[in-house]
Amino acid sequence: MAPQEKQKKQVPLRLSAQLYDAIAAWAQDDFRSVNGQIEYLLTECVRRRGKSVQVAHREGEERREE
Repeated sequence: MAPQEKQKKQVPLRLSAQLYDAIAAWAQDDFRSVNGQIEYLLTECVRRRGKSVQVAHREGEERREE
């Protein structure tokens, strides 16, 4: 695993209580933490959009440099 893949970014996230409760219940059903569930859901959304997580990451870096 490349060093960049091991690093995790901390992102402050505000969710409504209802959304948090729904994600927490879903996480419990899937035997994940809430944080793990959110990361899983975001990764799946990127994958379904047709981009790998690595490609999406590189595109985000390019946008920041512009």
